[in-house]
Amino acid sequence: MSSERIGWTRDQMAARAAKELQDGFYVNLGIGIPTLVANHIPDGVDVTLQSENGMLGMGPFPFEGEEDADLINAGKQTITTLPKSSFFDSATSFAMIRGGHIDLSILGAMEVSENGDIANWMIPGKMVKGMGGAMDLVAGVKRCIALFDHTNKRGESKFLKACTLPLTGQNCIDMIITDLAVFEFDKTQKRFKLIELASSVSLDVLKSKTEATVIYD
Repeated sequence: MSSERIGWTRDQMAARAAKELQDGFYVNLGIGIPTLVANHIPDGVDVTLQSENGMLGMGPFPFEGEEDADLINAGKQTITTLPKSSFFDSATSFAMIRGGHIDLSILGAMEVSENGDIANWMIPGKMVKGMGGAMDLVAGVKRCIALFDHTNKRGESKFLKACTLPLTGQNCIDMIITDLAVFEFDKTQKRFKLIELASSVSLDVLKSKTEATVIYD
């Protein structure tokens, strides 16, 4: 008999992250769960999605059978265009990111530390394709949200006192959204503060699955 799931599904996590979008934002969505955020953009909110491989104004994912293999995002997923879409080289795309022209980035994570460090690009000993644009995104974007499952497949916390994997960036995450809760970084106390519990998650359960030191009150 399977145990009842607690917390949010990945679509619910993406929907919660989409609430952080504001009208007029330029937004970069990372690989994994963050790509789902595009399906939950609130009505009346107009955002422009940017991709590191050289596209501004990405459209939704195509329907089956309508894919164009030459039209992909940075995660090599097929996408569509919009009337406002534009294309350019990756140097121009990274100039947008490094120049502070992207308002928000929502990134996946393997680990996040209590002081806002993030590790999201490699596990030592495993084949990886490289850093991609993650290092530039955490350094150049105005606000960064980490969107990830609270624990790994072994049930161990991914929200840690200190990251154990190679870092993508230091002191760069402003908000954490997991399947269990939402945390906002308190710059005065230099710690994350719990601001929302996911459905059917108790504070005791959250604390038992969180290694990081967190402000709970």
